[in-house]
Amino acid sequence: IKRRFEYKLSFKGPHLVLKDGTVPFWDHYGSAIASADSIRITPSLKSKKGSIWGKEKVTAEDWEVDVKFTVTGRGRLGADGLAVWYTTERGIEGPVFGSKDQWNGLGVFLDSFDNDGQHNNPYIMAMLNDGKQTYDHDADGSNQQLGGCLRDFRNKNKPVKIKIEYFKKVLTISFHSGMSDNEEDYDLCTRIENVNLPPNGYFGVSAATGGLADDHDVLSFSTYSLQLQTEVGTKMEMPELEKEKIEKEFQEYKEKLEKAREDFKKENPKAKLDLDVDEDKIYESPEVRSLRQIFEGQSEISQFIKSSLRKLDEIVGRQERQLSLLTSISQSRQQAGQSSSPGSTIDKKEFNQIVDAQKAATEGIKDLRQVVNDINTKFNGLKIPDQHQFTKELANHFGMMLNEFRSLSNKVNDISSNIANSPSISVYHLGFFLFIHLLTILGYFIYKAKKEAAAKKFY
Repeated sequence: IKRRFEYKLSFKGPHLVLKDGTVPFWDHYGSAIASADSIRITPSLKSKKGSIWGKEKVTAEDWEVDVKFTVTGRGRLGADGLAVWYTTERGIEGPVFGSKDQWNGLGVFLDSFDNDGQHNNPYIMAMLNDGKQTYDHDADGSNQQLGGCLRDFRNKNKPVKIKIEYFKKVLTISFHSGMSDNEEDYDLCTRIENVNLPPNGYFGVSAATGGLADDHDVLSFSTYSLQLQTEVGTKMEMPELEKEKIEKEFQEYKEKLEKAREDFKKENPKAKLDLDVDEDKIYESPEVRSLRQIFEGQSEISQFIKSSLRKLDEIVGRQERQLSLLTSISQSRQQAGQSSSPGSTIDKKEFNQIVDAQKAATEGIKDLRQVVNDINTKFNGLKIPDQHQFTKELANHFGMMLNEFRSLSNKVNDISSNIANSPSISVYHLGFFLFIHLLTILGYFIYKAKKEAAAKKFY
């Protein structure tokens, strides 16, 4: 199911109220008090009624409403309760939880007070009315309800939520106790099938107090239109009339801004230069932004190459020092004619193998350094050509660099193999070379990602 947020049928804090005390797209009536964070439908005073109603009609056939609220009072018992409405009329005060009786549509009641003495409150129930039924207060509407559940929503540490979903003529009501940090941890309250609601209704919330009183606060009212994924491409497209209306509003607003601009320029001639600033000098064009992003990626790769060069210089120095040390030890032993125990000596053949491996490793690392220098030179030499030739030459540069990186990876593998076959190389050196190998592979993948991102921008 595809959910689409309907902002004109919703409200949510903070900054819920405009400077004039109104709520965008909503009207509040009676004792309702709008603040920055919530709407207090009724204060904890006796015999109060209040409500808030949406100005826009509900055009979606299927919808979902999430209402976050609190009901708090000083006593163990409270009254009367809160109601969430979907009706064909709006803003009419009455005896049913602050709204009119004999409504046409759906009412979901959160009843705090036990009028029938059955000890089954607080209670959540749904009632459908065709405009002819009168709500039975004495029985708490028990004989008129479509379904309901017993849930305690008063005096909770955190706000509670109720979700009302109407999809394919199935009404589902779920309740969130606020005791879990999981926003989707709802408990099923009731599910009713074959519910037929009138089209183009209004959403509203009302509340009332009696001899007992509670604060009824609504923190948010979120509305979503629902649609099957297979229907999204057809039914959820904006109607032509609405498109024309929005386009007309945009043009009117644009003309209004232009007129205000001209009036301001006439009244403030000195400010004319500020209004006529060349936007091309302030804002980046898409082409310039794409080039900047490409060369930022080039700079990152260049920094990586320079870091690799430093590492290679360190490795060459260590290899040369080790080779020099082995040579000096061999020469000193030959001159002194000293003999060692079998476990600690190495014969001439083994020594030559060690020396050859060290030389091969040193030469291989120097080759690596030369390859990396060549890549760095190509990076530094890359200049911005004409716009028409830029894409082709950039692709050629990137292809050449890709081959260089592959050659670099092969050379690292050869050197790692030579080092592994050398009997005098420690585990530390082998691990260090493997680390350099991994850095090279990582650099290749960074380069590849930058290449793909650049290709998407230019094509």
